[in-house]
Amino acid sequence: MGVYEDLKERGLIAQVTDEEAVRDLLDNRKCAFYIGFDPTADSLHVGHFVTIMTMARLQQAGHTPIALFGGGTGMIGDPSGKTDMRKMLTREQIDHNVACFRRQMAPLVDFSEGKAIMANNADWLLNLNYVEFLRDIGVCFSVNRMLAAECYKQRLERGLSFFEMNYMVMQSYDFLELNRRYDCVLEVGGDDQWSNIIGGVELIRRKDNKSAYGLTLGLLTNSEGKKMGKTEKGAVWLDPNKTSPFEFYQYWRNIGDADVERCLKFLTFLPIEKIRELTNCEGSALNKAKEVLAYEVTKAIHGETEAEKAREGARALFGGGADTANMPTSTLELSDFTEDSVAVLELLVKVKLVPSKSEARRLVQQGGLAVNGTKVTDPAAVLTAADFPDGAAVLKKGKKVYHKVLLGK
Repeated sequence: MGVYEDLKERGLIAQVTDEEAVRDLLDNRKCAFYIGFDPTADSLHVGHFVTIMTMARLQQAGHTPIALFGGGTGMIGDPSGKTDMRKMLTREQIDHNVACFRRQMAPLVDFSEGKAIMANNADWLLNLNYVEFLRDIGVCFSVNRMLAAECYKQRLERGLSFFEMNYMVMQSYDFLELNRRYDCVLEVGGDDQWSNIIGGVELIRRKDNKSAYGLTLGLLTNSEGKKMGKTEKGAVWLDPNKTSPFEFYQYWRNIGDADVERCLKFLTFLPIEKIRELTNCEGSALNKAKEVLAYEVTKAIHGETEAEKAREGARALFGGGADTANMPTSTLELSDFTEDSVAVLELLVKVKLVPSKSEARRLVQQGGLAVNGTKVTDPAAVLTAADFPDGAAVLKKGKKVYHKVLLGK
């Protein structure tokens, strides 16, 4: 099976500009392709996972990935899917974020000599002469067509700045530059990038009379159509300092039954036949498939050692064991105590198991909290030093979320 058919069978392909041409390009030839990443944070998150895995799949098939970091476009921000204008970042913040992205992608994409290319559109965007750019590139874009694009339509009612209108033109220009510099003929991105990708394909045709192609990937959504990668604590990050390997593992171990097969297809290198075998069951029997998913994605991002630790820690907890070595951990200082005790509600907020005291109260009243294996149902409950045997206490939220609290000296 060619790589295009593999992507298609996994359900990854959402739209493609010329299916037969792209199929031939990916299955029968070698090409350079690019995926863009705007460095709006200092870590990639689960939403980037699909595109990074696709980059790795195409590289394994012999194609050359170009990871394009948006040092220039990141100073504007993509309006796609946003109801308000993004916060503008400084050049220093963007450069720092780009460096973080490079480290996080390295386990999946081989950036050794000749295997892949890292580029930064700041190299050609930040020094452009504005009038020359408008005369040379801006004339190729119809404002009417741009406003009809989905990424802009949803913003018109609340207000779309001219500043943001430039984003499509700049991303399209990226494709033209990469085509000229590296003979890049394919842009890959999330399905919310369709309008921007078409803009680049058309710009290359109009400016250089050359063929180029676009392919979009399905977004990582659950069975209800909602984007995956969010928890009560916020985004699920690839940076272990933001989301620990144990928390990362637990996120995938606890996904809904209806989402297991799709995630295995999107986020692992397991063959389709193996995935069907794992998911050809229902109910508790799907736990094996969830464990395989959690292990494989954690290994891909954090390495085999961390994946093993997370799996063993989770098995011990689900099995009623006492292995807390790899559990998410916070430290409680003596200054957090009032008259030798700390309120349970305040503790839950401090360690970020809940976002507010009202949420903490609701959790306790509904019987969703246990401390060291004992259910806590009184919102006025407090913990003392005696509740930290050997200097630690284990909080359990609901059935599957664990957190260890250490008692500081």
